[in-house]
Amino acid sequence: MEEEIKKACDIVRSGGVILYPTDTIWGIGCDATNPEAVKRIYEIKNRPDTKSMLVLLDSAAKLDYYVDELPAIALDLIELSTKPLTIIYSGARNVAANLIAPDGTLGIRITQEAFSKEICRRLKKPLVSTSANSSGQPSPANFSEISNEIIQAVDYVVDYRREEIQKAIPSSIIQLGKGGLIKIIRE
Repeated sequence: MEEEIKKACDIVRSGGVILYPTDTIWGIGCDATNPEAVKRIYEIKNRPDTKSMLVLLDSAAKLDYYVDELPAIALDLIELSTKPLTIIYSGARNVAANLIAPDGTLGIRITQEAFSKEICRRLKKPLVSTSANSSGQPSPANFSEISNEIIQAVDYVVDYRREEIQKAIPSSIIQLGKGGLIKIIRE
């Protein structure tokens, strides 16, 4: 796993795009602060850049740097969640502008999975994490379901966890609004 993490980090640092395992499904990722790399992911997925993508962080302690005002309840929700949880925050900042939704929001998930967590830790930046499929197609449940088109389009495909066959499940998604309002997007 060490060599895979090192190689993935080198690719991401150089502005490249990787295909990698996460705490949910396989993801297409890049440095979330690099607008050109983010643009490439939109192109790989044939996805309109108005349809936002989420990012992974390795620690909830880093949220303040990427969100103007961190709602107090966010940390409780992260701590109490029994499965991966993506939270959509208002007032996104310090990431590529083309990653922030038109309404100023950004989805962030604190990954607990060892591989993606270590990549985020070493990069010291958020990592884009979007499903490894073309826009409008079903999300692959494991590596074997990822299309050759996606595999060929990225700069590096991580070897780690490719052989797993169990069906991965996408994260729950909630949006935190003003005054502590919670909107469930996906359970």
